[in-house]
Amino acid sequence: MFSKICVALLAATSVFSGTDARQVRKSEVHSRQVEAAKRWRTSGQILKRATPQNITFKNPKASQFFVDGTTIPEVDFDIGPSWSGLMPISANQNETRKLFFWFFPPGPEGSLDDLIFWTNGGPGCSSLEGLLQENGPFQWGVGQAKPVQNEFSWTNLSSVLWVEQPVGTGFSQGTPNIRNEDDLAEQLVGFMQQFLEVFSELKNKKLYLTGESYAGTYVPYIANYIYTHPTALPLSLQGIWIADPVLGWDVVQEQIPAVAFVHKYEHVFAFNQTFMKQLDQLAITCNYTGYIEKHATYPPKGLLPLPGRSTSAERGCDLWDVIFDAAFRINPAFNIYRIFDTYPVLWDVLGFPGSFPQIQLAPLYFDRDDVKKAIHAPTNVNWAECSDINVFPHGDASLPSSFTVLPNVIEKSNRSVIVHGLADFILIAEGARIVIQNMTWGGKQGFQTPIANDSFLVDGVGALGNAHTERGLTYLEVALSGHMVPQYSPLAAFQSMQYLMGFRATP
Repeated sequence: MFSKICVALLAATSVFSGTDARQVRKSEVHSRQVEAAKRWRTSGQILKRATPQNITFKNPKASQFFVDGTTIPEVDFDIGPSWSGLMPISANQNETRKLFFWFFPPGPEGSLDDLIFWTNGGPGCSSLEGLLQENGPFQWGVGQAKPVQNEFSWTNLSSVLWVEQPVGTGFSQGTPNIRNEDDLAEQLVGFMQQFLEVFSELKNKKLYLTGESYAGTYVPYIANYIYTHPTALPLSLQGIWIADPVLGWDVVQEQIPAVAFVHKYEHVFAFNQTFMKQLDQLAITCNYTGYIEKHATYPPKGLLPLPGRSTSAERGCDLWDVIFDAAFRINPAFNIYRIFDTYPVLWDVLGFPGSFPQIQLAPLYFDRDDVKKAIHAPTNVNWAECSDINVFPHGDASLPSSFTVLPNVIEKSNRSVIVHGLADFILIAEGARIVIQNMTWGGKQGFQTPIANDSFLVDGVGALGNAHTERGLTYLEVALSGHMVPQYSPLAAFQSMQYLMGFRATP
């Protein structure tokens, strides 16, 4: 018997050590990666930013904001001309409230007839994060050694205006005094009025309002303000694009789907079965179990109920935080914005790589004096990605947009797009589905037919999530993407923007 075992072991050894053993060399892996990456570059639609199209601004004041694309610190290529700086929110000569902006003209394939506005959320988080790590012409993502050209830049579609708003965000100046989203929209429109007086060649463009996270509140209210004040801006608002947005109550977007989300990604969370049983029992007690199947039907059977007596989690039912604490104990790098991250936490030039800020050995990129000088930012401001200043001094008194202005915006827009990353835990896609099924627009409540699986087809890649369109609203779910879709799935975000702008017939 012993001799037979030895013969078997020797035979096995010869399989793994002989000439027939499988060997994958790094060069072979790299060549296959290159071939695979080609599928993400559709023919001629996405280009590395070359010399941008020329826009000449005649107002002498515009020259004060000009940024030389060869002088951006750490960027070893010419990003082309742009304009940035502080702009007041009103024409009052004594106005002290100013918003910081960075404007880029379109790349060689982009449209000169359109203007994309972008804002990050928070509230109080900087839109320069979106520019540098999501959809800007140059990109310095988490874990990258230096900036690179962003072939999925939205400047390959049209001009883009990134704005740090509201007052109190990023480099923006002044004392915050807004009470609600109507105040925020009024101040943003006031800023846009001053911006268009300096950059008047941008008047009469088609406008698209975009953003992510708390911008799910910002953007619909700004859009509604523009639609209800049609003479306020010499721009033609066409539609909105919001990713992983705050649309409804936290109990709906976080708590109800939390345990089901853990089951969906059970091997990622890696909880033991005892804890999973405890979660399941808590979900039953809190009336979260089976909620989506029972209430978020297609079409809905009526207004969807809250699982308890409150718009927030009742005592003992904050399962989202229970899950977060447990996940963080197992995985010190657990990232609520994209659950696949593991230890160690990657370095981030903006100091916010995941669920918590990271101590940097050097100043944050936008807090460097040379960067501030290059983009006309105030040098006396200590820049942070998300402000410690309360931009709503007494809280945001506005209701979530799905209950108020979002239906009107959808009805008045040519197209409206909601995008959601399926690997986002801070706001969960199934929660967005509940909000949509509880919202009435175009004379009907919710989507009337189910969202088909594998229905979001990305060019050159294939199915990468789910897509559904009814009555002017398109809802997209993106597989593998976390909270910041243009960062985690840039081609999917780019393609969805092409659709919003009418550059393609389907998303």
